[in-house]
Amino acid sequence: MTARTKGLVVAALHIALVSALGAKLLADRAALPRVWVEVAPYDPNLPIRGRYVRLQVKAEARGFDEPAGSAASAWGYARLSVEGDRLVATRTDGGVGHPVQIHKENGRLVAALSTPVAYFIPEHAVDPSSRPGLMAEVTVPRKGPPRPIRLGVKEGEKVTPLDL
Repeated sequence: MTARTKGLVVAALHIALVSALGAKLLADRAALPRVWVEVAPYDPNLPIRGRYVRLQVKAEARGFDEPAGSAASAWGYARLSVEGDRLVATRTDGGVGHPVQIHKENGRLVAALSTPVAYFIPEHAVDPSSRPGLMAEVTVPRKGPPRPIRLGVKEGEKVTPLDL
């Protein structure tokens, strides 16, 4: 086998792997539940930057107690699900599920995922994370964090997708 043939075989394998991953993500996007969720920009002051926005996903907290005493928040684990048009974080025991931070926001109990998700933006797009009412449409897989599809801005009860 010549060096050129070996190179073509490796290139074909790479194309097959990337195509299989792309097909799986497209199939998940079509089959899994989708929902608009409230997000908050998250900047951990990393020295490495890219053209992406790190977002902390927020969900309605179910089965959690309000933070006690002077604590502004508490930690726990939750299973994510979609109910109607909202993302719900239901308490789990024994460290199963997603680690979440529980706090009160506008009089309601909110679970914020401790692991932020990345949304990649085009090279010349304006950073959308500074907009008030920032939302993200996400797919919710059975395992793993939500996957952002697109960003939007909530005005009243309507979410307007951003053209990035």
